[in-house]
Amino acid sequence: MKYLFVIILVINPFTDLDKIARVNEAKKEAEQAYLSKNYAKAKEKYIYLKDSLGVNDDKLLLNLANSEYLLNDTTNAYDAYNGLIDSNNSHIRSIAYQQLGAIQFQQKKYKEALQHYKSSLKSDPGNADARYNYELLKKIIKEQEQKQNKDQQNKDQQNKDQQNKDQQNKDQQNKDQQNKDQQNKDQQNKDQQSKDQQNKDQQNKDQQNKDQQNKDQEQKNKEEQDQQKQDQQKQDEEKKGQEKEQDQQKQDQQQQEKDKQAKPNPIDEEKLKEMKISEEKARLILEAMKNNEVQYIQQNKRKAKKKKDPSKPDW
Repeated sequence: MKYLFVIILVINPFTDLDKIARVNEAKKEAEQAYLSKNYAKAKEKYIYLKDSLGVNDDKLLLNLANSEYLLNDTTNAYDAYNGLIDSNNSHIRSIAYQQLGAIQFQQKKYKEALQHYKSSLKSDPGNADARYNYELLKKIIKEQEQKQNKDQQNKDQQNKDQQNKDQQNKDQQNKDQQNKDQQNKDQQNKDQQSKDQQNKDQQNKDQQNKDQQNKDQEQKNKEEQDQQKQDQQKQDEEKKGQEKEQDQQKQDQQQQEKDKQAKPNPIDEEKLKEMKISEEKARLILEAMKNNEVQYIQQNKRKAKKKKDPSKPDW
C-alpha cells in the first residue's frame, strides 16, 4: 500500500498536494466563518468544498445543513439533514433527526416532529437536547390533545345545546303554527257561522218579503174582488134602474099615446081672444108644456138616491 501511495505521488505530486492545500484552507475558512456565526460565508465555503472540491464529509455536510437552517433556508436545510439520517456516525445521525424534528415543530407538524425526536434518541440515547425536545413535545401534544378533546367536548356540547335550542325553537314554531292554524280554523268557522247566519237572516228576510208580498197581493186581490163585486152591484143597480127607466119611458110613451088619442081639453075661447092666439097655437103650447113636465119627472127619477163614495172612481 505504501508503495502504491508513493507511485501516485510520483505520478502527480503537485496536483494532489495543491488540492489538499485548497481543501484544508477552505475547511479552515468555513470553520472560522461558522464559529464566528457568519453562516452565509460558511455556507458558501461548505458548498465549495462539497461541489467544487468533491469533499464528502458528514461533519462538513452537517455544518452546511446547520448554516442553511440558521439562515432560515429551511427547505435546503431539511434536504441536507435528510441526507444525513443514513450516516454511519450515530451522533451525526441523531443530530440530523433532531433538526428534522425542529423544522417540523416550527411547521406545527407535531406528530412528525415527535417521531424524528424519537429516532434521534434511538440513534444516540445520550442526546440530551433531543430527549428534552421529545419530552417537551410529548407534553405539548398531550396538552393539545386534551385541549382538542375539551374543545371537541365543548363543541359537541355546543352542538348538543344548539340542537336542543333548535329543537325547542322548532317545537315552539310547530306549536305557534298549530295555534295559528287553530286560530285560522276558528276564524274560518266563525266566518262560516256568520255567513250562514247572514244567509239565514237573508232567507228569513226574503221569506218575510215574500209573505208580505203574498199578503199584499191577497189584500189587493181581495180589494179588487170587492171592487169588482161593488162594480157588479152598481152595474146591476144601474141595469135595473135603466130597465125601470125604460119601463117608465114605455109607460110614459103609452100614456102620451093615450093622451093623444084622448079628447083634447076644452079651451076657453074668451081667454084666447084676450091673449090674441089661435086655438091651434094654444094647443101646441099646452102640448109642449106637458112634454116638459113629463121630462122633468123622468129626470128626477134618474137621480141617485145613494151618496157618492169619494174613494171610488167616478165611473
